[in-house]
Parts: sequence; structure tokens; C-alpha cells
Amino acid sequence: MQVSTTFRQMEQSDALKAYAEEKLERVTKYIDEPVSVQVYFAVEKKIRHIVEIVITARGISTKASEATNDMYAAIDAVIDKIERQLKRYKEKIKAHKPNGDEHGRQISKKIFQAESLDENAEPVVIRTKIETAKPMSVEEAVMQMDLLHKDFLVFTDSSSSEIKVLYRRKDGNFGLIEPQQS
Repeated sequence: MQVSTTFRQMEQSDALKAYAEEKLERVTKYIDEPVSVQVYFAVEKKIRHIVEIVITARGISTKASEATNDMYAAIDAVIDKIERQLKRYKEKIKAHKPNGDEHGRQISKKIFQAESLDENAEPVVIRTKIETAKPMSVEEAVMQMDLLHKDFLVFTDSSSSEIKVLYRRKDGNFGLIEPQQS
């Protein structure tokens, strides 16, 4: 875990930095790969101690801050807040996972050479990749797209067993492509 600290309106303290790093070890059980953690320490009006923590991991970004009259109490409170956020996130992911008896459909993704599409010749396939369109609800697909920072996602609708494509529109909203019922 890569931890960086910033001290605002106060002197740097190795003891505070070590205490925060020790407490941050508690959150590693909720996330697989913490990429970076930024800890901000600040003092306002000599009595208000503020601690803000920003965690950026693969697919997850969370932020919390707490203000008390003691810096160590603020660290404890903000770590508790982050831990609750990550626990809620983990439970949400578990609740959206389909049960083991539903299997996704295999889909093939092909990448064509651009020059071969311009001519009247047969398109040249550069690469083919087979993926599984996992069964999930539209809400879970939106959540997965946000967590994985993808522009589109192909999935099997868990309620209708149809393949659907969810994509991010230029205006920030989402679009859903569904097969037409015949």
C-alpha cells in the first residue's frame, strides 16, 4: 500500500504518520489491491483537528473526513468511516453476484484491421477474444461499469437471459441495447 501524507497549517509529525499507516492496515481486508492512499492532516483555529483520507484502488475510490479536538481521535473516526464504506461496498458486490448455477454466455470479440474495412476486400481479423457475458441485472451492470471505468459492457440479463449491451453516453448517462422481441 502506497501512503502519502500532507500536513496543512501544522508541523509534520512522524508519530501521526505512523499511527495513520498502522490504522490503515485494517482496511486492506476489504480491498484487493490498494493502489494509493492520501492522508491529509489539518488544524483550524488551533482546536479543530481534521483528517481526510482518500483511497484509490482498482475499481474503487472512496473518501472520508472527520474533525474532532484530538488528531488521534480524528484518525480513528475517519478509519471507522472508511471501513464502514468499504464493508457496505463488499456486501453490495456479494448481493449482486449471481448464484453458481447460472453460467454466462460465451461471446467473441474480433478486432479488424482498419485498412481492410476501407477497401472492398475481405476484412482482416487482427485479434479474436472470447469472453463470458455474465448474468446480472441492469443495476449491477451500471455498478460494474462505474467500478471498472468501462465505456460499455456486454452482459446476460439475469431476469430474461438475453444478451444486452450497456454503454456510457457522451452526456454521462447510460444507454441500453436490447434484442427486439419477435
